[in-house]
Amino acid sequence: MRIATYNINNVNRRLDNLLAWLAATTPDVVCLQELKAEDLAFPLAQIEEAGYGAAWVGQRTWNGVAILARDADPVVTRTRLPGDPADGQARYLEAAVNGVLVASIYLPNGNPNPGPKFDYKIAWLERLIAHAAGLLATGAPVVLAGDYNVVPTEADIYQPNKWAGDALVDPKARAAFQRLLDQGWADSLRAIHPEGPLWTFWAYLRNRWPNDKGLRLDHLLLSPDLADQLVDSGVDRAARGEEGASDHAPTWIELDR
Repeated sequence: MRIATYNINNVNRRLDNLLAWLAATTPDVVCLQELKAEDLAFPLAQIEEAGYGAAWVGQRTWNGVAILARDADPVVTRTRLPGDPADGQARYLEAAVNGVLVASIYLPNGNPNPGPKFDYKIAWLERLIAHAAGLLATGAPVVLAGDYNVVPTEADIYQPNKWAGDALVDPKARAAFQRLLDQGWADSLRAIHPEGPLWTFWAYLRNRWPNDKGLRLDHLLLSPDLADQLVDSGVDRAARGEEGASDHAPTWIELDR
């Protein structure tokens, strides 16, 4: 079972890129972030024609998350991260697909740091930690997949000193991400590739893609039972090099189930 996460950075503008990648790699489940489309603008017909059922939570201009399932319809269990009823940002979607509970996560960026956007990021992380603990307690097989906007360690960024003070590498954000892992979640990319660059994001600025100056922002965290079924993981870097591509590359895991 192949599960992927892909910050598509505008699902309609990059629909051709998405459809080409789906056709080439045929993942079983795909978590999308940054749809940048309200609900009625989601390209369901084209995605269904590609062989995927879909669930989504759209938002005009920014945000938006979706879960695609090959030859299946995701069974939605949650459309918002609990813990703040006033939070109207479309950043979390949870659904069951073929016996696995999958969450598509678009964590706040948090810049400028310090400031209210960073405070929101940390509060959102705390809510995610609380909800993740509840998911683990159920004993269900769970994948928390998405763009976390957190670079976990210095090894996950091309040149750490260039990003000092940025919300993506802030010690508070990193510490919160580590507390999430400490609950028992497995970092699937590092489980398979413990050393070396694993970039999933290359900014459009300053030739960072041609020069391979990347960061690891996209993660698939696995509950312990799924960690035991992990056989492979990786990043589809070629997708980042296509014309009109997102600044993120699809990131994926392969489970023996």
